[in-house]
Amino acid sequence: MSFDHRKYRPFPALQRPQRRWPDCVFTHAPDYCAVDLRDGNQALVKPMSVEQKTRMFTLLCQLGFKEIEVGFPAASQPDFDFLRELIEKDLVPVDVTIQVLTQAREELIRRTFEAVKGARRANLHLYNSTSIVQRRDVFGLDRAGIKAIAVEGAKWVEECASTQPQTTWEFQYSPESFTGTELDFAIDVVDAVNEVWQPRHGQAVVINLPATVEMSTPNVYADMIEHMCEHMAHRQHFRVSLHTHNDRGCGVAAAELGVLAGADRVEGTLLGNGERTGNMDLVTFAMNLYSQGIDPKLDLSRMREIIETVESCTEIATHPRHAYAGELVFTAFSGSHQDAIRKCLAKHDADPAKAWEVAYLPIDPRDLGRRYEEVIRINSQSGKGGVLHVLERDLRITLPRWLQIDFSRVVQTLAEQQGGEVSPARIHALFDATYVAAPDAWRLGEYDVRKTEDGVRTQVTLGDGTRLTGLGRGMVAALADALATSLGVSITVEAFDEVALDAGTDARAMACLRAAVKRVNGAVEHGVGVAFAEDTTSAVLKALLAATARVVGDATRNAATRVDAPHAGTVVANASSEATRRPGSTSPRSG
Repeated sequence: MSFDHRKYRPFPALQRPQRRWPDCVFTHAPDYCAVDLRDGNQALVKPMSVEQKTRMFTLLCQLGFKEIEVGFPAASQPDFDFLRELIEKDLVPVDVTIQVLTQAREELIRRTFEAVKGARRANLHLYNSTSIVQRRDVFGLDRAGIKAIAVEGAKWVEECASTQPQTTWEFQYSPESFTGTELDFAIDVVDAVNEVWQPRHGQAVVINLPATVEMSTPNVYADMIEHMCEHMAHRQHFRVSLHTHNDRGCGVAAAELGVLAGADRVEGTLLGNGERTGNMDLVTFAMNLYSQGIDPKLDLSRMREIIETVESCTEIATHPRHAYAGELVFTAFSGSHQDAIRKCLAKHDADPAKAWEVAYLPIDPRDLGRRYEEVIRINSQSGKGGVLHVLERDLRITLPRWLQIDFSRVVQTLAEQQGGEVSPARIHALFDATYVAAPDAWRLGEYDVRKTEDGVRTQVTLGDGTRLTGLGRGMVAALADALATSLGVSITVEAFDEVALDAGTDARAMACLRAAVKRVNGAVEHGVGVAFAEDTTSAVLKALLAATARVVGDATRNAATRVDAPHAGTVVANASSEATRRPGSTSPRSG
């Protein structure tokens, strides 16, 4: 077994110093022809049934395709039967042209016209192979012999069409394996076919220039298309079409550059199904235009329905990273990406009339029926931005920076332990268990907060009936004093933020608090509490209780009612123990 690059030769580049296509830009979408039912179908391990073809045809019509290649009826009885069903049951919309393919052989051409009989509008697509390799090794014919096949086939097509005048006919010719054909010979054959069909005298004609096998870089293909458009006779009287394959992985790029080089029309399939590595993907091509603010002339907003139908009919799964369509194509796991997306989305939502400019998202996922819930997903690679986005999106809460950092570490630890993605529901539950939930004994009951000459006095009744009373410069310091006295510890409130979650006088409040608890033996432990309530006072008191409970748990508390008893503990309230105000925040109430 050898892996030797010397057996291959580079594709010869065209010397075109006068090329114009690199300076061209897209201003409108080309014409499309979907070939899922023929080119796509012949590439399947299990070809589609008539029922599957009908479902695919219906989808293509709904998406806005006006030209659809429906089969090779002379080569396949199922294709013939499907075409007859479309015509006899009047399933083809009046503005849709069906396209049928045939080789340049008389019996196949006549059989094809039999299949199309009664159609309102039809494109008869004739082809024969013209490449050097096929002339030499497959057909054993020279240029003249290959050209004669094309010309004779064109005459048969014209003859058969004349017997079915009720159909509006368009003729199409492909020098199949065009990319392996000398350009002067391709021009000679095309001109000879057009001399039969006479597009300059009114016959509708398409000249299709297929990259049957992708053999070069897209820029070389564009050079070939531009050269053909410059040298084919009567170019202004017919459409030039492209049919690119994906052997080099550049099918879409080749089609895009080919259109810039002068083509009017592209053929391809939904999601790129086709022979070998596939056909040009019409979804990607159209969405690339859409992302540049150009009307793609197709409605791809129901991307999930498109994927479901294509997968059902082809029995081929869509890659999760497939451009625009894959499950993960808009998903960011990286922490820095998530943070940028979250911030950009917030700015866009504040001014949705502005042009779409969101980091890492070339288009708005909602345009394709995707939800923002799918954009940011959390695993061990994610950072605080992603975690914060989930909480903002689902719970409508924004955490202070110190808590963002703290919780992101909690989530990352879980992600590393379980080795996969952490679902939003799991994040919600983890947030609640880590900061919000507290034992029933620490539940806030009745409370009274009042301002005195000595400071703010707070009296609180806990869930187990314990009553605590403390005094401090503010409400937070007063409750910390009460807890310290009861527990025989010193409590330092290190960070404290409160935020109104809604607008108006009935706004719900969220309080976030981190406390350091120093025991008698000098050991210091930290607790964080988050609380939600209908008023800011309750939220603040609940947050401090939750933070303290996380350190001391169910330790015995002094259950005696404390009014003026000497302090058994010490409370320290630093600058952060006064509420950090942010936009929309409310002040603690004192009575």
